[in-house]
Amino acid sequence: MAVEFYTEYKERVIPALKDKLGYKNLHQVPHVQKVVVNTCVGSSSDVKQALEDAKAELALITGQKPSETRAKKSISNFKLRDKQAIGAKVTLRGARMYEFLERLIKTALPRIRDFRGISPKAFDGQGNYTLGVTDQSIFPEVELDKIKRNVGFDITIVTSATTNAEAKALLVELGVPFTDKAKKPAAAPASA
Repeated sequence: MAVEFYTEYKERVIPALKDKLGYKNLHQVPHVQKVVVNTCVGSSSDVKQALEDAKAELALITGQKPSETRAKKSISNFKLRDKQAIGAKVTLRGARMYEFLERLIKTALPRIRDFRGISPKAFDGQGNYTLGVTDQSIFPEVELDKIKRNVGFDITIVTSATTNAEAKALLVELGVPFTDKAKKPAAAPASA
């Protein structure tokens, strides 16, 4: 599965980006370096059980064991202690990264209800894109009747692009469906 996606990147995406962006050297063409999937359950009432559930869901979705993230400082209003485990993250590279991207683009995102594309405004200025997923049920690996609580994720796609335009061109060629903000909805007819 991931082999086909990587082959498509090598055979179709690289030449298309090279022509589109006017690069002379093949190594100038931007590529995806890693994908980081992150979740936080620090605001949950039962943090330990919520963290275990989130880690299990993350491992199921990504195919890799997540590492725990810890609080950097104590905040009494949020009942948060310094170095308390509050989240989990997975960093995907290589074949697992391409397989996850393929499942995200071709399977998971189209399963979102009333999906019209993702926002083109979530670039960080240095060629990286972050996407928020509010519910884990869009991934086909998750069995709906076994979900105990909704777990939201942040998916960060780190690219070698130096500008947002280069990164967006790369993601569009890979098949990421962005919303087109240029199109305005048709005006409603005036009632008489």
